[in-house]
Amino acid sequence: MTLKDLAWLNPPPHHTIEGDVVKVRTGKKTDFWRETFYGFWRDDGHFLHRPVEGDFTAEVTVDGRYETLYDQAGLMVRLSETHWVKAGIEYTDGVMYLSVVVTNDTSDWSLATIPAGPHGVTIRLTRHAETIRVQYLDASDGHWKPVRLAYFPISAAVDVGMMCCSPQREGFEVSFSGFSIGPPISRELHD
Repeated sequence: MTLKDLAWLNPPPHHTIEGDVVKVRTGKKTDFWRETFYGFWRDDGHFLHRPVEGDFTAEVTVDGRYETLYDQAGLMVRLSETHWVKAGIEYTDGVMYLSVVVTNDTSDWSLATIPAGPHGVTIRLTRHAETIRVQYLDASDGHWKPVRLAYFPISAAVDVGMMCCSPQREGFEVSFSGFSIGPPISRELHD
């Protein structure tokens, strides 16, 4: 399967695929969120994905022109409109954070400051049965660092892919490179 075989949920107004690079310019006020704190439901972010059965590890490097509050891009695992996880770089209060939103009927949000490399940040999601593990590749030492373990409902298959949103504007530009899905990494949490 190639990148051109993936399907869009909410296609963006502009995107290109060249080799292993997907470039996207987001639509106006797009997001994925359910209820918590803000009281609204949004399911109109851009998601380029394919179905995956069983456990897996997905990786991608994201590099964007983060300029406006909540600009975001990364990976997503989606069972339904009410059950999904997105993890990526999100621009908040003038800082690019590693952001994770876990939605099991309602959304939660966590942020972590991380060192970013000059060519973006590589993010990894792994499914181990009822768990989604979120990691990033630390550009300063080349090691995968843990960010979160989150509950996620067991299912035969989920959609996995690249996600981006711009809740406050349109035209956020982001590139995704090196997207891959393969067997799950070891369940060992510590080297």
